[in-house]
Amino acid sequence: MKNKIERLNLIKKIIGSEQISSQEDLIKRLADHGVRATQSTLSRDFKEINISKISHPDKGYIYILSERLGAEVVSNSINITDAVLSIKFSHNIAVIATKSGYASAISVIIDNRKSDDIIGTVAGDNNIILILSESATHAGVTAQMQQLFPTLKYTE
Repeated sequence: MKNKIERLNLIKKIIGSEQISSQEDLIKRLADHGVRATQSTLSRDFKEINISKISHPDKGYIYILSERLGAEVVSNSINITDAVLSIKFSHNIAVIATKSGYASAISVIIDNRKSDDIIGTVAGDNNIILILSESATHAGVTAQMQQLFPTLKYTE
């Protein structure tokens, strides 16, 4: 278990301090530190330590620790609110449409808000499903999402 903990800590350190855009790049950086890892191991590690990918103006996409997501978006001058397009409802489910590739990063922001109205999110490439609590109202959820993402449009 010691090797796994050391590997996870090293991954956090590398991703927190460098702009890593592929698992191959990370495997090379880990090897530079004497740690061997496979792509499948990294995929499991990413889930365990909550690594996300965000759009980057120069590198296409980079990996980031999800708890730093908001700060990284600001520091890279990426206006993530421009990627949030619309919200639709069906009973206790909402669907937020995003630009391609942004849904995962946006769902992390929503999840980190810890709203009592939202039980959880499921992100695809360009859509996020929000599971709403029984007491949530469509107007209330829309207002919360518009606070986070002012460009969000309600559609029927």
